[in-house]
Amino acid sequence: MDLFEYQARDMFEAHGVPVLAGAIATTAEEARAAAESIGARSGGVTVVKAQVKTGGRGKAGGVKVAKSPAEAAEAAAAILGMDIKGHTVGTVMIAQGAQIDEEYYVSLLLDRANRSYLAMCSKEGGMEIEQLAVERPDALAKVPVDPTVGIDEAKAREIVDAAGFDADTAAKIIPVLTSLWAVYRDEDATLVEVNPLVKTKDGAIVAIDGKVSLDANARFRHPEHAALEDVAATDPLEAAANEKGLNYVKLDGSVGIIGNGAGLVMSTLDVVAYAGEELRGSADGEPVKPANFLDIGGGASAEVMANGLGIILGDEQVKSVFVNVFGGITACDEVARGIVGALDALGDQATKQLVVRLDGNNVEEGRRILEDRNHPLVILEPTMDGAARKAAELACQN
Repeated sequence: MDLFEYQARDMFEAHGVPVLAGAIATTAEEARAAAESIGARSGGVTVVKAQVKTGGRGKAGGVKVAKSPAEAAEAAAAILGMDIKGHTVGTVMIAQGAQIDEEYYVSLLLDRANRSYLAMCSKEGGMEIEQLAVERPDALAKVPVDPTVGIDEAKAREIVDAAGFDADTAAKIIPVLTSLWAVYRDEDATLVEVNPLVKTKDGAIVAIDGKVSLDANARFRHPEHAALEDVAATDPLEAAANEKGLNYVKLDGSVGIIGNGAGLVMSTLDVVAYAGEELRGSADGEPVKPANFLDIGGGASAEVMANGLGIILGDEQVKSVFVNVFGGITACDEVARGIVGALDALGDQATKQLVVRLDGNNVEEGRRILEDRNHPLVILEPTMDGAARKAAELACQN
């Protein structure tokens, strides 16, 4: 889960990371009131910042400096409702102004390739870090972080030394790095980024802009994180799937996908897309594409299967469904019972055909259950490629 900037700011403050005062507003008048309070700490200067989960806000006009509450209200009125890379601005943050002397970059992230954590740091912040990494890689220090140790004072000193900070600045940044590590560790984050981390004219180090991504797999440890979710922007199908504990991602195609295991589901997406391209070539039309990613996981019960099928059949974009299961821990007979149970529960509301490919553990019993039920919407296919082709054909016809 990605946080809004104001949520990251609040999280930083809770863990001792130095930040400036900030408040959110959804109207121009709320922005005026916030600027009156916050601006008193910075000579009347505030910054009005669009709260959207994408980069490039400044270039799009979503960040404006205001020198009075009236200017803050005017800026908020201009930003609210703005479209930034497909994200409509519904909230702005009114942030305390600062006299910036230098801008730096710091991030902590999950390094999947090396199965570890990585700290990145640069004396050149405020710009696109991807651009800096490509054009001047030597300006971006990359320091591995042992997950069992984290960032203590010694590791923080290693990071600032690798980035080339002078001794005085390094001494001020070190405690900020250890506090950012506390955010990363204690909140179960996969990314904590500050761009820019600034040194003000009076020599203070402050996190001006923050980005935090939280590991959804750790939500059971953090019930308080539920309050951080952007409910308004969440796809209702994804929200419903999340409530049932399903690994579901909405896509933009017309073939619903259910599989057991992320690898198998990813392969299923590929074979359906490939079949869809072939059909477009023969019919000279739009390609058929997968409508979702849904992994029911290993050891899924009939109830889990039924829940997943109920979510997919509730998607108006879905024209057909491909159930692709290789039974290991997940037994094919349990999957078959889930399919039958879901269709019986839905009754006349179920109108989309299901192409089912079962293989592996208890496959004969699973196929027998479906054959005996003989539901008019269920089509059994023996192979993965054949089933993908059939599901794509059905999506074209509906």
